Amino acid sequence: MVIIRLARGGAKKRPFYNIVVTDSRNRRDGRFIEKLGFYNPVAQKGEALRIAQDRLTYWTGTGAQLSETVARLVKQSQAAAPAAA
Repeated sequence: MVIIRLARGGAKKRPFYNIVVTDSRNRRDGRFIEKLGFYNPVAQKGEALRIAQDRLTYWTGTGAQLSETVARLVKQSQAAAPAAA
């Protein structure tokens, strides 16, 4: 099964996550098919979340499942987008 989930990066106590499309059997930080964006939970200023909406739509249309955390982040980004426009 193809899943869209977070892959952790960054240093100790300074997490940084890439939003990736991967096979569910792969390790969390292992091989992935495509990178869709990033999430930086410790960002002080600027952009903490970026998701390529067109690629997300493509992958969900082909049957990829969202992890619980990514689904929450997508919902947050969609709620924030109309407010910015």
